[in-house]
Amino acid sequence: MIRVFLVDDHPLFLAGVRAALEGAGMNVIGEADTGEAALRALRRSEVQADVVLLELRLSGMSGVEVIREVNAGDARRPHPGVLVVSLLEDDDAVVGALRAGARGYMVKRAPLDELLLAVRIVADGGAVLSPTFASRLALYFTEVHELPHRAAFPELTDREREVLDLLARGYDNRHISRKLVLAEKTVRNHISHVFSKLQVSDRAAAVARARDAGLGSEEHGVPGANGGRTTSGSGQRSLGESAHAGKLDPCPTGHGRERCPRRLGQWDT
Repeated sequence: MIRVFLVDDHPLFLAGVRAALEGAGMNVIGEADTGEAALRALRRSEVQADVVLLELRLSGMSGVEVIREVNAGDARRPHPGVLVVSLLEDDDAVVGALRAGARGYMVKRAPLDELLLAVRIVADGGAVLSPTFASRLALYFTEVHELPHRAAFPELTDREREVLDLLARGYDNRHISRKLVLAEKTVRNHISHVFSKLQVSDRAAAVARARDAGLGSEEHGVPGANGGRTTSGSGQRSLGESAHAGKLDPCPTGHGRERCPRRLGQWDT
C-alpha cells in the first residue's frame, strides 16, 4: 500500500485529496499545513512515507526549502519522493522545484485520475509532470541558455532577487542603492527579507546560496556614476569618443576639424 504524507494549507483541498487517495487504496499517514510542521512530523514518524504531496506556496518555510530538506534527510532511511501539487504554474516555479529535488509537478486543476497516477509513478521511483509542463519544458531545454535565476528562489520577489544578485557580485549596500536607485534603508530592508526567506543569518551565507544557484556570475566592477563604468578626469570625453561622436568632432585631440593639427586632406570623408 502506498503511504502518502500531505502538506498544504487549504483544509478543503486536504480533505478532498485524502478522500481520493484513501478511496484509491492508498494510506494517508499524516498531514501538515506548514513546511516546518511537515518536516517535524516526517522525522518523528515511525512509518516511512513513500510520497510527500506538497503545495509549493506555503507560509513560513517555502516549498522549495521543504523539498531540499526532505532530500537531505536521514541517510539511514530512504527519502520519500516529493510530488508538488500546486497553484503555481509558471516555469520558474516548476524548474525551481525540480532543481530542488522534486520528482513530480502537477497543477491543482489536474484531473483526479492524473493525480492518482502521478502518486503511483513517484511512489514507484519515477518522475512525472503535468502534460502542459512537459511540453513547455521540452521546448525550454531545446534552447541554449541558462536556467532562469528566478527558478532557484521562487519565494523571492524580483527586487529581492536583484539585490541578492548584486550581493553575490560583491556590491555593498551603498552601491546597491545607487545601482537600483533605492534608498539605503530600502536596500537594508530587502536584504533582511532575503535573509528571512532563505533562512540564513548573514551576508556570507546568502552569497554562498546565491552563487551556488548561478547568481552573481556576471563580471563587472563597482558601479560608477555612469552605470558601472568610471571615467578619468572631470568627465571629459576620451579621444576615441571624440573621434566617433557622429563626426561632429572627429579630431583625436578634440580641436575639431578646422583647427586640428592634422592636415585636412588626411581626414576620411
